[in-house]
Order: sequence, then C-alpha cells, then structure tokens
Amino acid sequence: MNIHRPLSPHLPIYKPQLTSTFSISHRISGAFLATIVFFFYLLCLKIGLICFTYENFYQIFFYSSKLILISVEITALALSYHLCDGVHHLLTDFSGFFFRKKKIEMTVQN
Repeated sequence: MNIHRPLSPHLPIYKPQLTSTFSISHRISGAFLATIVFFFYLLCLKIGLICFTYENFYQIFFYSSKLILISVEITALALSYHLCDGVHHLLTDFSGFFFRKKKIEMTVQN
C-alpha cells in the first residue's frame, strides 16, 4: 500500500480548459453583479428619497459622471456576459436530455 500518493488530483495538475475558464468567469461575474445590487440597495437605504433634494448630492454626481459611466459600462458588460453564459450553461445541461429524447423517438420509429 502506497501511503504517500495523493488522494485526489490537485489544481496544479490540471491544465486550464475553456469550459472551466467560462465557468469560473461566470461565477465571478455573478458575484460582481450581486455585490453591485447589494451596494446600491444599501446606498438607497442610507440616502433615502430626501437626499435627492440636496445640492451636494447633485454635485457629487456631476463631478463623478465619468466614473459612473465607466462603472455602468462594466456592469452592463458583466450582465450581458453572465446572461449569455447562463443560457449556454442551461443548453449544455439540457442537451443530453434533448439528444436522449431524439434517440428514443428514432428507435421507436424503427
């Protein structure tokens, strides 16, 4: 019995594959989007509706307009990637079911 052998393959043994890279980036984009939603939820709770009447609030938005545009673009990119990759994951998960159903229909017809 070899006691010194590893029980399971470790991460450095595997080469990065396209599917694993897509899966990891899908999780990262989902975590980023959840963080953005949680941040704006807390921001709306903290600010409230009365803060929109303050002049300082509008000055902050005026001076940080470039930063807001960049953050909206990054969020839109993450959302579109997460949505497309989510559809890809669903199609990949259910493709075996669709192909299996088609094989069953073909065997029944013959």
